[in-house]
Amino acid sequence: MIDIKNVADNADMIINGYAYTKENEKIRVLNLNNVLSAAVLSSEGEILETNMPDIEAAIAVKYYTQNREFMEDAYAEVL
Repeated sequence: MIDIKNVADNADMIINGYAYTKENEKIRVLNLNNVLSAAVLSSEGEILETNMPDIEAAIAVKYYTQNREFMEDAYAEVL
């Protein structure tokens, strides 16, 4: 079983129940409300792997592309 608290604590960004974790040049996305729903994105927001329905994947990508600047190291240093 996935430890949701651990995933959330280690996520680089959480938006509307989706945890985004940067891993090398890939972004792992997990729906914290349904841990069976996950995706892997490129840093540009292209879907590389997913088991999400198309509409959910589109929503997760939209959240990422609209907010990916907040995952960048330069932004984190300012805070």
